[in-house]
Amino acid sequence: MKFFTLVILLVLHAAAKANEAWVQIDVGRGDARLPTYVMPNPKALATLILLPGGDAGIGKIIDGKPTSGNFVSRSRGDFYAADFNVIVVYRASDLKALDYGYRVKEHVNEIAKVITYAKQTFGKPVWLVGTSRGTVSGTAAAIALGESEVQGLVITSSVTSKKIGAIASQRIESIKIPTLVVHHKNDSCKICIPSEASRITADLKSAPLKKFIMVDGGSSPEGDPCEAKHWHGFINYEKETVKLITDWIKNPKN
Repeated sequence: MKFFTLVILLVLHAAAKANEAWVQIDVGRGDARLPTYVMPNPKALATLILLPGGDAGIGKIIDGKPTSGNFVSRSRGDFYAADFNVIVVYRASDLKALDYGYRVKEHVNEIAKVITYAKQTFGKPVWLVGTSRGTVSGTAAAIALGESEVQGLVITSSVTSKKIGAIASQRIESIKIPTLVVHHKNDSCKICIPSEASRITADLKSAPLKKFIMVDGGSSPEGDPCEAKHWHGFINYEKETVKLITDWIKNPKN
């Protein structure tokens, strides 16, 4: 009987994930579309909008799925498995780059369209989860759109200095939603400094709940220290990091 039940659960899980698909959202610029990869979860507690760093490229599409190695993109299945709807937001089709200035202005409007789609489709609370440059976008959107649109914010490997939209340069004192800040203690990206990330929560003066988590785990970093296969991308510690994040979203506390 236990084996039979397990088979049913596995089939249901596979069927649920089979519904994942691309949704192209009109950004209001001619034929430009915002490619989003949507993973509906029938057990969802909330909808997580994942905001990759870098230029938010998709990578190659293999078997209909994005292959971007960015932390939140490659970990999307782990967020899904924690009982959330997942929407990964990639770069608009008419852009070749997604720079910092764009992220604090036009990108906020694009994220607002994704939020509207998420609420109309799923009717669940929406959390923004950004990593690296995605923290610039997520923070700007949380500030601009407010608590009526965004119910929580998670920023990982945050941009802390030297760039437009660095977290401390934004009006984070006005954020009024639960906010989690996660950083790897060995992050050696020059614009994402662990000691500066640890001070972000002190400026979240209006957030009802806020927490900083310094991650220490993983192995075999390689390449550019600002890229996804280094400590900056929680390399070989993705599942543990996602669990820290999703556990907190389910039960946010200081």
